[in-house]
Amino acid sequence: MRGATLGRGMRAMLVLAALAVLSGCSLLGGGKRDPVTIYSPQVQVQPDPSWPQVDWQLAITKPSAARLVDSPRISVRPVPGELQVYRGAVWAQTPTDLLEGAVLRALEDSGRIPAVGRVATGLRADYRLAMDVRRFEADYSSGGPAATIEVAAKLLHNTDQRVVAARTFEQARPAATTDIDSVAAAFEQALGTLTTEIAGWTLAQGQADAERPR
Repeated sequence: MRGATLGRGMRAMLVLAALAVLSGCSLLGGGKRDPVTIYSPQVQVQPDPSWPQVDWQLAITKPSAARLVDSPRISVRPVPGELQVYRGAVWAQTPTDLLEGAVLRALEDSGRIPAVGRVATGLRADYRLAMDVRRFEADYSSGGPAATIEVAAKLLHNTDQRVVAARTFEQARPAATTDIDSVAAAFEQALGTLTTEIAGWTLAQGQADAERPR
């Protein structure tokens, strides 16, 4: 499998790097160096008119993930029980960083919340969003590659650490072809939809809790 520069909606940079550390379909023979395409999904979320306007603040915890999931290598599952990586292609950031950045930007740009930031910024938040990335892979279970992302999310009240709401989000977006550029484009679409769902859910659940009589 080889990477190619993406068209509209994706920004990719072509660099040279050794991929001897990659496994599965990324293995290179003879110590040769092949060109590597770095894919950087650009997620833009349009706020839904139904999203509430809130007056509380939110901190986003650094998402968690298993080591094999949270890798810059682009994972592909050709058959159940077997995980490989695409040769000559990597993400510009790890999946947890991609998700955290996308959700943060979506909420910041929505205009629906006065303040949102990463936990590390020290924001005095009323609520905290925790996410766990369970899957971030191209899955062939339906016959062709589908960009599959699964995230478990929890919204917690910062004062008493109470779980306000919990939900698992999943998106599976079929790629137009088996080429890595098409697969990466499908990931961008899947991540955009998933980010929209998480942002809207966070605002709705947090506002419902804030309005609940104590």
